[in-house]
Amino acid sequence: MNQLTLLLLGLYAVVLVLLSRGGSGTGVGWLLDGRRLTLPAFVATLVTTWYGGILGVGEYAWRWGISTWLVFGLPYYLAAVLFALVLAPRLRRTEAISIPELLSRTYGRRTAVLGAGGVWALSVPAAYVLMLAVLLRQVTGWPLWVAAVAGAAFSALYVGLSGFRAVVRTDALQLVLMYGGFLVLLPAALHEAGGLQAMWRALPPAHRSWDGGLGLQAVLVWYLIALQTMVEPAFYQRVFAARSPRVARTGVLVSVGAWAVFDFLTTFSGLAARVLLPDLADPLAAYPALAARVLPAALGALFTLGLFATVMSSLDSYLFLAAATVGHDLAATPPAPGAERRASRWGLVVSAALAVAAALAFGSVVTLWHHVGSVVTSALLLPVLSVHLPPRWRYGGGSAAWAIVLAAATAAAWILAGRAGAYPLGLEPMFPALAVSIACWLAGRGARTA
Repeated sequence: MNQLTLLLLGLYAVVLVLLSRGGSGTGVGWLLDGRRLTLPAFVATLVTTWYGGILGVGEYAWRWGISTWLVFGLPYYLAAVLFALVLAPRLRRTEAISIPELLSRTYGRRTAVLGAGGVWALSVPAAYVLMLAVLLRQVTGWPLWVAAVAGAAFSALYVGLSGFRAVVRTDALQLVLMYGGFLVLLPAALHEAGGLQAMWRALPPAHRSWDGGLGLQAVLVWYLIALQTMVEPAFYQRVFAARSPRVARTGVLVSVGAWAVFDFLTTFSGLAARVLLPDLADPLAAYPALAARVLPAALGALFTLGLFATVMSSLDSYLFLAAATVGHDLAATPPAPGAERRASRWGLVVSAALAVAAALAFGSVVTLWHHVGSVVTSALLLPVLSVHLPPRWRYGGGSAAWAIVLAAATAAAWILAGRAGAYPLGLEPMFPALAVSIACWLAGRGARTA
């Protein structure tokens, strides 16, 4: 199986490079592919980008059962629908390029730079580098750090050929592979488990409960983290790149339906892994281990390729987002012709290196999502959303900048304090961090009316 998988991966890598070739342009051409995304292209690139955390879903489903859908499914559907109906058409009509650009128009350069730092931190694809490294290690036997460096370097290589155009072109292929892999895996796993009902009865009781035995707050916090969708750079980038406001709104809504189908496939595959592999040493490898158990060699290799495509589609998207943030939002303003592309390519190198370091330091996809999501979403959520409000309801003076800094610091401090085993006051980090952001908004409004 590994030899066949390596052959397929080699062909896959060649195709990715070929799809990524072509003129990249500069400015909007490099960053947004000239704002010409049609509905099919929009859906393909958004669906694949937003679902790269595939091994993390398997890890969560193996550990905590059907609550996976209430944590990684429902809250994100709700947030995405809200984004589509309220924000997507409005954002497309702004003709902006990035979140920091919106902040700059409303609050000035200082707030924009702080926002760009948050967007960059949110975009650095550490979780996806970790998942890709785990897959590469299983197929090649390489040490984890070698696999992480190789995966991040290859992604940076082909994305650097034509920028956002490379991301969009390759995502169409990734979409077919990611759905095809799980359409092969789940029926075989259910057959091995004796059918859907037999599998359900064989699960531990906690895995059949709505919260996985974790409690209300552990589930509720993911509904707050899902609000990250409202400041999610990948959503904004694709909306800004859409051909029209209608494509932007419809594309997000269609994507929600596509995610619901994929969530069914992945969640129940994770539950099957828990039943068939109850003593699995590394839950992050639940899907690859399940494929090795229930699929013949040829189909197992095809499924593994689908896993690689699912992870790589998000890795390249977020790596380019991080690089574009460096090239467009953190570099000189206004940029010289061609400077954004050059700076973005350097951003690819820096962001890939940081992603590798963070992936090896944390070692858990779910932990990375939780910590980074808590800090950055708390910092950006209210300042970014307030951009769309009437002036009297926005942050006053420099309070937007202070909200970004203090909310991020509060969430980070809360996470560090929780390393002893429990968060202070039993509260998840986002609750006090958002309270600080609201306090900054109130203080700014008070200063404005004084």
